[in-house]
Amino acid sequence: MDEMDGMDQENTFRPPRLQPSRILLFPACTVQLGFFPASLSTHKRTNTMLPRIRSCALAFLALSAPGFAQDALIISGDTLAFLGDSITEGGAGHPAGYVRRVESGLEANGIKIHVVGAGISGHKSNQMLERLQRDVLHKKPTWMTLSCGVNDVWHGANGVPLPEYKKNITEIVDKAQAAGIKVMLLTSTVIGEDLDNENNAKLKEYNDFLRTLAKEKNCRFADLNADMQTILKAKPSKELRLTSDGVHMNPLGDRVMAAGILKEFGLSPKQLETANDHWYHAPKTCTINSGIALSLKQYEQLRDMADSRGVSLHTLVQDESNKAVLKLLEPGK
Repeated sequence: MDEMDGMDQENTFRPPRLQPSRILLFPACTVQLGFFPASLSTHKRTNTMLPRIRSCALAFLALSAPGFAQDALIISGDTLAFLGDSITEGGAGHPAGYVRRVESGLEANGIKIHVVGAGISGHKSNQMLERLQRDVLHKKPTWMTLSCGVNDVWHGANGVPLPEYKKNITEIVDKAQAAGIKVMLLTSTVIGEDLDNENNAKLKEYNDFLRTLAKEKNCRFADLNADMQTILKAKPSKELRLTSDGVHMNPLGDRVMAAGILKEFGLSPKQLETANDHWYHAPKTCTINSGIALSLKQYEQLRDMADSRGVSLHTLVQDESNKAVLKLLEPGK
């Protein structure tokens, strides 16, 4: 694939654009440590947890699917750098994060790559440009994905205006390509799941620029924002569906990002299904924060129980919580 470097857009092979033809469901979740009272398995507690579990299971992504297989643009032995902000930092630091999902989805299809995590929380385009040499170019990756724009907009007066953003992103792409790195631009994901808010309206201009730049610079282009909007518009919900706080991904949002990237790397429909199946069944990759509050008496009772069993309070609550939720998920419950 190295012979593709330096070729103009007209002569560079690009897989056919994928046409929508199927829906893949993306269910998830296991449980993280939380203070669950002894009444967790009661009917009342069951009713409060089931909608949350269902909401995880019902998220989906409309993926494209031509009627034939094709070779992926990324191969075993390649190094893939992920340049970004806190979404990318979290995406590399958690097994359910989009960076790790991309890595594991490729590996499930026999493509073993090396990953360079280059996400730093709070960073904007100017900061990513400043550290590009150290965090990406110095590592000499084959590919780089760039996820940048949320903080440039979200930080308001402390953000980066569009003209400066254009300059910074263009320079990042130019320097990466000059170093022989293939670039995939990712549209910035939503700033709040209310798609009509002011930040999302402003973000559209930044994403439109990325789309134009990708064509001009012959970059791969994954429109993750459009993928998220498709899902959010298809089934509006009062609860957050793809993010934990309106911006940072929950396991389902991370999966949307990973699927969009794999699709743009040219994975076939069968390969995308293989990746999805691997993500679906991988144990202990998703977490739910219980948010259960205890009285001091209940807390003391738990500590005494942990002491009597010779385990830590953390271990006791984690073990009992997992048992209770697995029981809740048994068929017929």
